[in-house]
Amino acid sequence: MPKVVEETTIVKKLVLNHRYFILELQTHKPLQHIIAGQFVQILVPNNSTVFLRRPFSIHDITNDEHLRILIQIVGKATFSLSQLSENQTLNIIYPLGKGFHFNHLKNNALLIGGGCGVAPLLLLARQISKLGIHPDIIIGTKSVTDLIEIDEYKKYGEVYITTEDGSVGTKGYVTQHQIFNNLQKYEQIYACGPEAMMKAVSKKASEHNVPCQVSLENTMACGIGACLCCITPTIKGNLCVCTEGPVFNSNELLW
Repeated sequence: MPKVVEETTIVKKLVLNHRYFILELQTHKPLQHIIAGQFVQILVPNNSTVFLRRPFSIHDITNDEHLRILIQIVGKATFSLSQLSENQTLNIIYPLGKGFHFNHLKNNALLIGGGCGVAPLLLLARQISKLGIHPDIIIGTKSVTDLIEIDEYKKYGEVYITTEDGSVGTKGYVTQHQIFNNLQKYEQIYACGPEAMMKAVSKKASEHNVPCQVSLENTMACGIGACLCCITPTIKGNLCVCTEGPVFNSNELLW
């Protein structure tokens, strides 16, 4: 669908814990053409120190006109967004970027999210499930207190958990989960999270000859390829993550 600049309405605010919350936005355009992995740019209201829009993955879509955005509070902009209330308006540009490729899937897929990188994977799991495929999903966090929306992910696939402190699930990083001993059973791997995690996942996928798509989290100012601040090196040259990504085949990246 074409890019839209729109004043949306916050119809629901869901506080998950002291660090994460979800804003559900009412739009005025049909959303069925949005692809998991695409993102929005949000104009942060009522903050004179935040000038640039902020990018956020589209977390989920409900009743075709509601976008859900998962936000982690990490700075002034996200704190300002956390202070908004239901029925307030929020100006966004959407949908931006290129999302995950999954329409070719015929067998099982593995979704891997680390930290706030789980955000685009809920919509991805929902869209993959419409193909009759229920993917395996690994969610990695530092501790049990960082886990969010687990029951939502369980609606669409089998969920496995890793925590660095061992407070729940497998202790360690996502690549230390026993699933990585049998990667060849997957037709495709999808990952989003810290760069170090995605590099490790990509390396494991390459060793087992499994295609892997990763969603990069480079800093983005404009979201439309004008400012060039989100450039990443690839085998095709330096590309803008906001327009040529954020989703890339991992074997095309020059990490």
